[in-house]
Amino acid sequence: MAALVRKSCSALHGSVSRHARFAMVCRSMASKTPVGFVGLGNMGNPMAKNLLKHGYPVVAFDVFPEACKDFQDSGAQIMDSPADVAEKADRIITMLPSSANAIEVYTGSNGILKKVKKGSLLIDSSTIDPAVSKELAKAVEKMGAVFMDAPVSGGVGAARSGNLTFMVGGVEQEFDAAKELLSCMGANVVYCGAVGTGQAAKICNNMLLAISMIGTSETMNLGIRLGLDPKLLAKILNMSSGRCWSSDTYNPVPGVMEGVPSANNYQGGFGTTLMAKDLGLAQDSATNTKSPTPLGSLAHQIYRVMCAKGYAQKDFSSVFQFLREDEN
Repeated sequence: MAALVRKSCSALHGSVSRHARFAMVCRSMASKTPVGFVGLGNMGNPMAKNLLKHGYPVVAFDVFPEACKDFQDSGAQIMDSPADVAEKADRIITMLPSSANAIEVYTGSNGILKKVKKGSLLIDSSTIDPAVSKELAKAVEKMGAVFMDAPVSGGVGAARSGNLTFMVGGVEQEFDAAKELLSCMGANVVYCGAVGTGQAAKICNNMLLAISMIGTSETMNLGIRLGLDPKLLAKILNMSSGRCWSSDTYNPVPGVMEGVPSANNYQGGFGTTLMAKDLGLAQDSATNTKSPTPLGSLAHQIYRVMCAKGYAQKDFSSVFQFLREDEN
């Protein structure tokens, strides 16, 4: 159904007003068909709930029953496998922790491709190896469906408020169809190019984020040891040339900001283990392209050590706590 609507929309020619009216009809028709969602974790849960808020029936699956229970209470239909989701919906979004999880969800014995319909639009918002995205796209194409990678930036807070940034890679002619759904969950939906370029943009962003968070944590720690009040130091940084997202939106020092993981013992947010994983992807890509990334490499080492020292499940901004404890 959704594939037919997209084809009809793209085939329409004529006046701007006729096109605008027909586009409204297309969106109205499409919105009546269910959207599949696989992966209801810290990010996937609020993303899928935003689809519900925008009037889309959601057919969902998660490997953890407790995640499904919470989401079922929100009005979604819960299925027994990714394959069952594909049987019910021809537009599916996946939000998964790793490349291995994505491969299993798409190509496993109960994966999406077991029951995918021809013409389906499959959007993967996981952060995975760009090479894996390309391989999944080939497998999806063989089944007569369309695959796009659309990783996100913004964290859990932006997922809840619907202000994520999506970096989209795939067939450009399908971008508008993907944007219709992604705009329900994000404030920025950016087309990056062919399949895999969305992932490329995401791992570059996260490498910079990790470096800046470590730098902010080192700076705040030094200032505190020099006798500066942390709130005052953060205020000065945020009106000076050192200002960055890690300092003005997601400050890693407890007590400086409300509503961020550092104010909640580093619970929630973006886990250290996930940051270590993303930095590993960046380092693999750096090796493959012979790109020097000395700071990215060091950030990867720091977050891997943190995982080994009990910080794996804490938010990645806990690098401030790690540095404080390490120096003691």
